[in-house]
Amino acid sequence: MAHPVSPLALPFPDLPAIAGVTPHIVRAGYKDWGRCDLTYVTLDEGTSVAGVFTRNVCCSSEVELGRQNAAQGRARALVVNAGNSNAFTGYRGREAVEQIMDQVAEHLGCPREQVFVSSTGVIGVPLPKDKAREGVATALTAQPCSWEEAANTIATTDTFAKGATATAMIGDVKVTISAIIKGSGMIAPDMATMLGYLFTDAAVEPAFLQACLSAANISTFSCITVDSDTSTSDTVLAFATGKAGNAPLASFDSVGAHAFAAAVLDVCRQLAHLVVRDGEGASKFIAVRVSGAVSDESARKVGMAIANSPLVKTAIAGEDANWGRVVMAVGKAGEPADRDRLSIGFGGTWAARDGLPLADYDEAPVAAHLKGHEISVEVDLGLGDGSATVWTCDLTHGYIAINADYRS
Repeated sequence: MAHPVSPLALPFPDLPAIAGVTPHIVRAGYKDWGRCDLTYVTLDEGTSVAGVFTRNVCCSSEVELGRQNAAQGRARALVVNAGNSNAFTGYRGREAVEQIMDQVAEHLGCPREQVFVSSTGVIGVPLPKDKAREGVATALTAQPCSWEEAANTIATTDTFAKGATATAMIGDVKVTISAIIKGSGMIAPDMATMLGYLFTDAAVEPAFLQACLSAANISTFSCITVDSDTSTSDTVLAFATGKAGNAPLASFDSVGAHAFAAAVLDVCRQLAHLVVRDGEGASKFIAVRVSGAVSDESARKVGMAIANSPLVKTAIAGEDANWGRVVMAVGKAGEPADRDRLSIGFGGTWAARDGLPLADYDEAPVAAHLKGHEISVEVDLGLGDGSATVWTCDLTHGYIAINADYRS
């Protein structure tokens, strides 16, 4: 069933076309729904590819093969199936993925290792090979579609289409990134988030593209959570066609490399925030800012412990400034913390400092802050210079409603 659009939704941006990239959509009929559910993207010869994938050990064949394929560094096509994750489906699931790869590779005249496949949806149901074959056959001759149509087609429980764009100057050449993502639940990726795809016309060597994507992932996709659950299918892929005509980027010593890396980071951050904004049942977008940790990684882990706490998330849903629950989450994180140095605040107002409630604490501005849609939680551990920001959403009755009838 369809769910109301998230109150945190943002309008789909005007994503520029990327030279060397052509998206198409068709209806394969993976589920009984009246919408397109197969996305096929063609990539010009010579396109570089990089990827980050789930750490879930029960991952799909799409993830396993995607990891292998990304290592060879080149891509000619992407196929995304929506409505069926094809995870935990044994040899039948793998055969379905290999069938798609072979079918597309034969059509394009390329090695099948240059065909990338992703699937998302219900776990434990093999991807129907007949529907996949017919869907791909139709897609091979389908008319090009818009980025927004592609973003809607890769979605499952998403309530709005998600996209992002950025530009960078490499010498005197302007390069562009356009990206789409899907994700709404089963989000605590520890690497990436559900299914996301970045496309750029920049000329980038595969190893450097991988370095940029992996670095961006650390402070974006690995810093979001909706429900603490890591999907079996999480994949983010970046494709660089080289059509902009810049001198190829091979390392951070290349002219314009830092500008390009900054653009990748920008796009990944935009995408990560959009996933949280569409968290299942979400009514509030929450930034948890941790400072004073012994390291940045320690700060991130403390932040994730807070962001994953059902008690913290339900308190914020109820607009309750229960900062004691934040104290609890800090203490259970398993990271260095000192009760007597800990400070907690909301929206820039400190409720407790150095392990004690403030004598003149006024809850009124905090209560007003919690009534909004954009919530900030501040934590100062008082131990060092480590810091991190993670993003999450509140936990409402809507999350239960969506996931209680997910397969119906």
